[in-house]
Amino acid sequence: MTHLIETPRPPTRPKRPFFLRRGPMENIATTLIAIGFLMLFQPFLLALYTYSLVTLLAGTAMFIIVSKFPE
Repeated sequence: MTHLIETPRPPTRPKRPFFLRRGPMENIATTLIAIGFLMLFQPFLLALYTYSLVTLLAGTAMFIIVSKFPE
């Protein structure tokens, strides 16, 4: 007669909040870089051109920081 022995499962870790996950935040940072690039090369509005470098730098810094997050 065999009995199944239940092995204790390791405690499951709760999911990280959206803003602390690597994958989605890398996508957001990449999108921010692309928006900055488009702002830089559009010929219509000077205000968009003015803030394009700031947007590019913010996206780049965000990508560098987020790429250090755990999976």
